[in-house]
Amino acid sequence: MCGLEGKGRKASPCAYYPGLVTIRLYDTSARQIRDFAPLQPGCVSIYLCGATVQAAPHIGHVRSYLNFDIMRRWFQYRGYDVTFIRNVTDIDDKIIAKAAEQGRPWWSIGYENERAFNDGYNALGCLPPTYEPRATGHVTEMVEMMRGLIERGHAYEADGSVYFDVRSWPAYLELSRQDLDEMRQPAEEGITGKRDPRDFAMWKATKPGEPDWETPWGRGRPGWHLECSAMAHKYLGSAFDIHGGGLDLIFPHHENEIAQAKAYGDEFARYWLHNAWVTMSGEKMSKSLGNSVLVSEMVQRWRPIVLRYYLGTPHYRSMIEYSEEALREAESAFARIEGFVQRVVEKAGGVVEPSAEVPPAFAEAMDDDLGVPQALAVVHTTVRQGNSALAADDKEAAVARLAEVRAMLGVLGLDPLDPHWAGDDDRGDDLHGVVDSLVRLVLDQREAARSRKDWATADAIRDQLNQSGLVIEDGPQGPRWSLGPR
Repeated sequence: MCGLEGKGRKASPCAYYPGLVTIRLYDTSARQIRDFAPLQPGCVSIYLCGATVQAAPHIGHVRSYLNFDIMRRWFQYRGYDVTFIRNVTDIDDKIIAKAAEQGRPWWSIGYENERAFNDGYNALGCLPPTYEPRATGHVTEMVEMMRGLIERGHAYEADGSVYFDVRSWPAYLELSRQDLDEMRQPAEEGITGKRDPRDFAMWKATKPGEPDWETPWGRGRPGWHLECSAMAHKYLGSAFDIHGGGLDLIFPHHENEIAQAKAYGDEFARYWLHNAWVTMSGEKMSKSLGNSVLVSEMVQRWRPIVLRYYLGTPHYRSMIEYSEEALREAESAFARIEGFVQRVVEKAGGVVEPSAEVPPAFAEAMDDDLGVPQALAVVHTTVRQGNSALAADDKEAAVARLAEVRAMLGVLGLDPLDPHWAGDDDRGDDLHGVVDSLVRLVLDQREAARSRKDWATADAIRDQLNQSGLVIEDGPQGPRWSLGPR
């Protein structure tokens, strides 16, 4: 059975795990690729640091969940039953500061931006998490963890705040591999009573005008690091398989999570996976740097499926340098895939179902630390083979290739025939019939010119259509048109 006993949760049945499959993942804590061995056969438990909802998401934010969405889909394809937790940090210093600036309740800031994040995830075709806990709903669990750490001598109260004593945990900084004696922890404004400046706050004493909760040590609010340790314990138990997040979270956030959880007695995460950033001019995309590109704006300018292709197909550990040119290249690359899918569906006279298995080369690439770029190369190779079959009027081979392509695209969340993407093209689907009639009139004129061998006129018509953003392809059944990349 998947799940953990004794945590007040009903265990879910585990999916049948077919055969011996070795998935290899780069573990940040080990600094190497390791064979993945789940705690429970056939089951995978994942905790991903989700949104801190002080502002609407930019594309760097959603890249993280996109990467882990693909990882989750691959585990599911391999037969695993996946429990996926993505938290919401709905209280922190930045949210409180935004509330003060805007003269609004802190919770309204958080809820508004939480909805914006979910809109972004949904727009890009991400599967919903198994559970999505909010930090403010788990203060009881945080108090329990602090009480246990104080009893074990790893935390202490001072002036209404609770701090973790970093020197009480010799393994502190093993994830980031820093030297405690050479590290200087920035002083936190308004924080007093630390035994060591590098001790970090688990609980912050109340301040006038700020939200607070009652604890045995007085009223206050949680520290960021404590929130995730408590929620991971609540939903995944004392040990789970994978903890994920962006590279920027390795220190201090993940380092502090580990210290709290393990000092409390948890085994905590067995594998640590971190995705790289989206950068602009070499700098990490960040609202504080003023170089962020909001998801809500991007999905108005680009089809969401193209944006998913752009953000999801580089390797998760590779930086993505944002540029309009790179997005146009992604749009053109996906258009080649989508055009093949449409042509085969037309030739087959109906939808072609995905094959039961992906090609072996695709599986090999995905098993090797989620090698999406190599897996995508298999997709494009299969598309080329399918196009060759179409050119040879080999319907059976073309349909077989499409079935493979759909299976692979399904793993990547990029299948244009998936119901999620219905109506994704925002460039005038409801006018398609009108445009088709008009284009057909022009194409009839071109065909008439070709029949009388007036090649100059035929070429001129085709060039005019191309300049209008239409791609014309001549086939055995006559010319067909499609929208070209913008």
